[in-house]
Amino acid sequence: MIEVYADVWCPFAHVGLRSVLRRRSQLGRDDVLLRVRAWPLELVNEAPLDPTITAEHVNDLRTQVAPDLFAHFDREHFPRTSLPALAVVAAGYRRDDQTGEAVSLALRNALFEEGRDISRPDVLASVARASGINRVDARDERAVLAEWHEGEVRGVKGSPHFFCGKAQVFCPSLDISKDDKGQLHLRRNMEALNALLAECFND
Repeated sequence: MIEVYADVWCPFAHVGLRSVLRRRSQLGRDDVLLRVRAWPLELVNEAPLDPTITAEHVNDLRTQVAPDLFAHFDREHFPRTSLPALAVVAAGYRRDDQTGEAVSLALRNALFEEGRDISRPDVLASVARASGINRVDARDERAVLAEWHEGEVRGVKGSPHFFCGKAQVFCPSLDISKDDKGQLHLRRNMEALNALLAECFND
């Protein structure tokens, strides 16, 4: 099991999770599932993500490291909150790990690849039904908060933060820096990702 603390509307987590999936497939280790735990940035930062800033991050990621992602991202359809989506993910994991992973990825795909507003109840219901989830309730909302607080105890630094066995690392697939003008600079770091996954797959 690969544990990841991440928010569903975080574009860096979208790239990081896709990187892990690609490498997992190359290694033929689809038996090692992702357990994507909630790291709700609007609670961590006491404010929702800014659509304009997120759109800038999406553009930086797409132009510098991930030209194959964010195909139809639409700032105008950026969600107002990610908490209901995170509750849907929790409902998926309450059913089983395969469903949890599937719905976690499907929600990110809906937002970043299809340009859908995943804070809309109809969009959430559609994604949930496609993954076999028929009910999201207060247990799942509580699970989001519980995972956030658990992440605080475990020392999560941001979205995405990975845990495998004794290894843990924040955003292992990317090196992220800013220049003196505040411009974001990104590059792939497959060495760090491969080191993490070696720990995961040998656990």
